[in-house]
Amino acid sequence: MKRPFSQTLSNLAATLQHTLGEVAPDLSGLQDRLPAPLRGLLDRPDPAPTPHDDRFLAKTFAGNNGSRPYKLFVPQGYRGSPVPLIVMLHGCTQSPDDFAAGTRMNEAADTQNCLVAWPQQIQSANMQKCWNWFRIDDQQRDRGEPALIAELTRQIMRDYAVDPRRVYLAGLSAGGAAAMVLGQTYPELFAAVGVHSGLPCGAAHDAASAMKAMKQGAVGATGRIRSNSPPAIIFHGTADLTVNPANADAVVRQALGDRALRPRSETGTVPGGHAWRRTAYRDDDGMVKVEYWQVQGSGHAWSGGSPNGSFTDPRGPDATGAMMRFFLAHPK
Repeated sequence: MKRPFSQTLSNLAATLQHTLGEVAPDLSGLQDRLPAPLRGLLDRPDPAPTPHDDRFLAKTFAGNNGSRPYKLFVPQGYRGSPVPLIVMLHGCTQSPDDFAAGTRMNEAADTQNCLVAWPQQIQSANMQKCWNWFRIDDQQRDRGEPALIAELTRQIMRDYAVDPRRVYLAGLSAGGAAAMVLGQTYPELFAAVGVHSGLPCGAAHDAASAMKAMKQGAVGATGRIRSNSPPAIIFHGTADLTVNPANADAVVRQALGDRALRPRSETGTVPGGHAWRRTAYRDDDGMVKVEYWQVQGSGHAWSGGSPNGSFTDPRGPDATGAMMRFFLAHPK
C-alpha cells in the first residue's frame, strides 16, 4: 500500500529537520523561512504517551554541570533490590516520549526488570535539541554534557537500588555519538554501550567538522584509543544518508581499542524486511566484546523500531532486543 502524500511529506520534513539539527545547529533558523505548511509539519506534537505511563516518571536533575529534565521508567517488578539501569540518549528533534515510543525499550526493560532513564536535551542548549557530541567541551571527562549525564546517572543510582555492575548506555544518531563519548570518558561507570547510527568520540570539533564527518566519515577519531573501552554494540543502516555508514566502522575500531579480538560474521534476513550482517568480535575466552550490525538498505532510523516514534525502521532486525541481550550479558 502506498503511503499518503501528506505522510511522505511529513517524513521528509522531519528528516530535513533532523539532518539540519545535527549537521549545523547554528542554521536552525532556516525553519522560520520555510513555507507555513512545511513549518507546521516540523512542529509536530509528541506522540501519545508510552504504555505504563504511571511508571514513566517525569523528573528534573540539577548538578554541577547544569540541569536537564528526564523521564525514568520503573519496571513492574522493581521492589527495592538492585536492578540494571539503562540510560537512553535521543536524537535531534526527539524527546524522551518520542524516543521511548520508537524504541520500545521500556517494554523490553519491563520484562527484564530494568530501570530506564531518558535524559532530555533542551532547546537552550541546542536549537534542535541535539546532544552536542561535536563540541570539544562536550567530549571531555568532568566537563559539559558528559559530566552532566554521568552526574544524572549517579543521582539515579543514589535514589534507586541500582546494581553498579549493570549500568548501560545507548543512543541514536546525535545520542549515539554522545553515548560513545560517555563510554570513552566514563568507562568505569558504564558496563556496555549501544551506538545506533552514531559517530566515534572525537569525530568533530565544531559544526563544520561535524558536517564533514557525518557526510564523509570520521577522520582521525580512531586516535582516541583506550584499552579499557566498555563492550559495545553498534547498529547502522547501509543506506543512511544522514550519518555516513563509514562512521560505524570507526566506532567499531574505537570500541575494539588495542585489544586483539577475533571477528566472526553471520547473515540473515528479517521476514519481509531487511537483510543484515552481524559481526561478533570475541576474546580468547569466547566472550563477545564488540557486536556490529549492518542493516542492508536501511536509512537513518532505529532498526526494528515502532512507527509510533520518529526515525524508526520496523523492517530491520530488532535493535532494542539485541541491545538488551548484549547489555545483560556484560556486567562489569
